[in-house]
Amino acid sequence: MTSSTARRTTITTSLVALSLLVLGVFVALEVRDQPEVQESTGSTDPRIVRDDSHVLQEAPAGSPVVVEFLDFECEACGALYPAIEQLREDFAGEVEFVVRYLPLPGHLNSRNAAHAAEAAARQGSFEPMYRMLFENQAIWGESQDDQSPLFRSYAEELGLDLAQYDRDVTSDDVAARVEADFQDAQSLGLSGTPSLFLDGDVLQPRTFGDFSDALAAAVAAS
Repeated sequence: MTSSTARRTTITTSLVALSLLVLGVFVALEVRDQPEVQESTGSTDPRIVRDDSHVLQEAPAGSPVVVEFLDFECEACGALYPAIEQLREDFAGEVEFVVRYLPLPGHLNSRNAAHAAEAAARQGSFEPMYRMLFENQAIWGESQDDQSPLFRSYAEELGLDLAQYDRDVTSDDVAARVEADFQDAQSLGLSGTPSLFLDGDVLQPRTFGDFSDALAAAVAAS
């Protein structure tokens, strides 16, 4: 078994059980009062998926597409993370999973974390940084101190070119890329995270089973 496979197995076995218990609570608290999507044109709405949106897991053309607007510092997103990992495994090759940034103003390090993920993406390492941020959220989340040095240490641990990372993480291009996702979320009327879409429609699962059943139905209909 490779180290990455072993790591993934550890995540799904040790954390998904907890996720099954708290997913419904966290998601309900975060999304229950969200407004309806503003003037969405459904699955073709470019505000939901852009050409440059980060795809965690690809699937053939015509497959269902899950989009998550997330905040790396959000506890609900952290609770959802292992469930997303399990669903990616369960629906590998059948469902596409896309991530968008929605750093909430109330979280001091959420935008810094998004910049770290985007800087890593410039080196083809979005997903490894995505994992690193969520798997260590308990260490840095809710801190009142700037965690940028810690995020840089994650870049180093991932073997990124640190000179390039340093240029990118503070660049206007990376800031604009994160802000573009944030503005799409604002134009859609999103105010909480995680905000989920399935084929352009708002998805509000209260349990892991709700989420899995919705994907299974979408796959069957595709």
